[in-house]
Amino acid sequence: MTLFDLILIAVSLSMDAFAVSICKGLSVRKVSLQHAMICGVWFGGFQFLMPALGYFLGDRFAALLTKFGPWIAFVLLALIGANMIKESFGGDEQLDDDYSAKAMLPLAIATSIDAFAVGVSFAAMQVNILPAAGLIGVITCLLSAIGVKVGAMFGDKYRAPAERIGGIVLILIGVKTLLAGLGVL
Repeated sequence: MTLFDLILIAVSLSMDAFAVSICKGLSVRKVSLQHAMICGVWFGGFQFLMPALGYFLGDRFAALLTKFGPWIAFVLLALIGANMIKESFGGDEQLDDDYSAKAMLPLAIATSIDAFAVGVSFAAMQVNILPAAGLIGVITCLLSAIGVKVGAMFGDKYRAPAERIGGIVLILIGVKTLLAGLGVL
């Protein structure tokens, strides 16, 4: 596997985290470096961790993750997206700018489940996992931090409609993940 192939895989895996980071950026009145770093570290960390876990534990858990992973991602993303849509109708006083572990953990898990499967495939291809997972994590971290800023730029002027669109995007990512896991896509 070439470095270019690995970069393409990393960017592809980071797109869900980038979209969720945009949604998180919509939720803050004034974005800070801390907001961007929190998203970057959570999403980048899990995008590093999951391929490594897939690489080392893939044989044991691949069947279970293949069966239930898409459902878990769908439920988490659909619930979070529906909540964003609901809160977008409540006005500015109900902004959900929660960047706590309780808020970030389900998002990080939901956006990194597909990286576990990539780790399993890396094991089959005998890819050197630590540099590969590290590159995936770093690219996801950077794109997630950028996503927070992008979301905040749109959020100031178009917060409620953007939160609705962001919620719909999260639900659609969940549906796509579920359909791909079921073999429909």
